[in-house]
Amino acid sequence: MYLFENPVLQRELLVNLRTRRAMLLLVGYNLALGILVFLAWPQQRHVDLSQGSDEAKSLINLFFLGQYVLASLMAPSFAAGSITGEKERKTYEMLLASPLRPAAVVLGKLFASLAHLAVLIFSSLPIVMLCLPLGGVSLYEVLAAYLALMFSVALYGMISVACSSYFRRTSSALVVSYLVILPLAIVAVLLWNAMGQAGEFRLIATVTVIPALFGFICVALFAQTAARLLHPPDVGSEGNEVVDLEEEEQHAVGLVIHADQFPDRLLVPAPRTTLLPDGVNPVFDKELRSEIFSQGTLMLRVVIMVSTVLAMPLMAWLLYIKVYLAPWYIAYVLLFNVLVGPVFSAGSITGERERQTLEMLLTTMISPGKILWGKLFSGLRVSTVLTAFVAWPLLCSYAMGSFGWNNFWAPPAYFGIILMTCLTTSVVAMFCSVLCRKTSVSLMTSYLLIGTLFCLPLALRFFTETYYPGSHTAQWIESIQRISPLSAAFNTPLQFHVPDMTDRGGPWTAYFTYLGFTAVLDTFLLAAIYGLFQTRWRVAE
Repeated sequence: MYLFENPVLQRELLVNLRTRRAMLLLVGYNLALGILVFLAWPQQRHVDLSQGSDEAKSLINLFFLGQYVLASLMAPSFAAGSITGEKERKTYEMLLASPLRPAAVVLGKLFASLAHLAVLIFSSLPIVMLCLPLGGVSLYEVLAAYLALMFSVALYGMISVACSSYFRRTSSALVVSYLVILPLAIVAVLLWNAMGQAGEFRLIATVTVIPALFGFICVALFAQTAARLLHPPDVGSEGNEVVDLEEEEQHAVGLVIHADQFPDRLLVPAPRTTLLPDGVNPVFDKELRSEIFSQGTLMLRVVIMVSTVLAMPLMAWLLYIKVYLAPWYIAYVLLFNVLVGPVFSAGSITGERERQTLEMLLTTMISPGKILWGKLFSGLRVSTVLTAFVAWPLLCSYAMGSFGWNNFWAPPAYFGIILMTCLTTSVVAMFCSVLCRKTSVSLMTSYLLIGTLFCLPLALRFFTETYYPGSHTAQWIESIQRISPLSAAFNTPLQFHVPDMTDRGGPWTAYFTYLGFTAVLDTFLLAAIYGLFQTRWRVAE
């Protein structure tokens, strides 16, 4: 009943694995890994297979780390909507009323979410087997790495399913899942590289410590999620369009957001007790006061608490002890905005479409321009305020003299990068919301586009510098990577330097290149959004 005769598992497998998207994802996943191995293959005409090769070992490590990062990023996309999808489709209560035990429901959702990802991982075995004859890594290390990969994917999937049980929307469960999983994935990659020289110790730890620790956490989360479904506190919530924030504050656990206090009212404005004044955009007022927070403030509380806990040690180390590592803290702030920013804009248009209110909105007297800027600025305001919660230590560090007076331009430049990134993530998410028909698809498309825009140039630079140093391709990638805000942050000089737009080879080149490219990109996307909305292309059913 739990596994072999689980109707939830059978239904989810039939729905997920029989789609054209599943086949395209399988082909694309293996094609990406195959191209990676092909480009990183040793360039020597003759390779001595009788002894280990450093290049071969580096190739296999790159293959596993690349697959680990891809699996870590895809796990929440498969599992975060497993239970929230039932709530959004209004079938949550029927599922709980079925004869299935809660443990069977959770197990079915978990296995169905990870089955497709497991197919992707095992389908890459032939590629890694081609690398084994190069030496440097034994078969036992490969099997141990796959064992650790499977336990990691199971843990990340279980975290996503647990988040899905606590939230009412897939977007909220997805962003909290990423907020928890990404730090764990980064720490795992750092530990894997740190233990690279101790091959035997890493092998033992991979087959003993990782399965035991990750298995224990999975069992604990599984039991907690099953207990929550056994006594669900959110049954009957599907009909509630707006949550009473005052009632929620009385029952909230942990950080509480008060709408009548500063700076909380920047996130949750107090309920309106008067009529809407003349000249005020009703779409902006509605989005800011009801739409964003109609499902409660649990996601906001979790995001603020988790991000603050993670920011404290980074702030102390990177802004006060090791000042020259300040760009790493800016990278943390940017990554936080990349995760949080699209959530509040990716459903701006798709939410109206899902509620079947888009046609009614288009027939009102409100112009398309007011509709769009009202939805854009309401989401941009919240994402910027949330990002400011983790960016304010930069001001404190600057006021306390951690940067020194010799680098006056660095903190304003960092804030310029952060603000431009906030605008870009919101604009890209809203563009995807116009194109897509579901909020979950819009959000995942936003993450894909933003990740490609911000992180892919840096990954290509690392790859070319490692395997093709000094080539024309490496020089071309060196120029392309300047469009990333991470590159702009790391290339902003901490020493005093007057900005000079004509200084092409100066230290501020990456900074101004990023600002210029992003300004052009945002302008183009805003024009495309307005044009598509004005002509109603793919806007209405």
